Amino acid sequence: MKEKTIKTIISIIGLALGVLLLFFVAKNIRDAENIILKAGVAGPAVAILLYALFAPTPVPTDSLTLICGAIYGPFYGTAIAWMGNNIAALVEYFIGARIRQDIDFEKERKKLPFGLGKLPIDSIPVLTLGRMLPFYGSKVISIMAGMYGVPYKRYIWTSALVNLTGAIMLSLGGHELFYLLRH
Repeated sequence: MKEKTIKTIISIIGLALGVLLLFFVAKNIRDAENIILKAGVAGPAVAILLYALFAPTPVPTDSLTLICGAIYGPFYGTAIAWMGNNIAALVEYFIGARIRQDIDFEKERKKLPFGLGKLPIDSIPVLTLGRMLPFYGSKVISIMAGMYGVPYKRYIWTSALVNLTGAIMLSLGGHELFYLLRH
């Protein structure tokens, strides 16, 4: 078999598995709290693993951060969410980098609509402010950063900064929401 045919078959299988994972995750997102709680002492590690699993899906991890804040409190919930979101960001970045390797991205970049090919993805304002867009902003920026070949060090520190602020806000919010609902 030709190498291109093998890559196409692997891509189709990967896409099919991704769709199945997406269906499973979307159907069972409410079970994340039970999964974490049943893990006992390993709960934080399971939560971090869930962040990594959600990375290639369109499922936002905001609800998982709220859950971590409710279960572990604002300090530990923030630490778990920050680590989990940083790992998820790396997964998304490497997905983008893999896309860059598999296609001639520089050629395809010129064909992107709305001038997206000219967007300065490697600039600090885009890397930080773009990740702050609710729901899919961080996923889109992370994948695009990998596709555009943003320097690894710049990507890591900007992601870590934004992930920390988001983790603090959502974890504290989850903790306070849990407190209000309990009383």
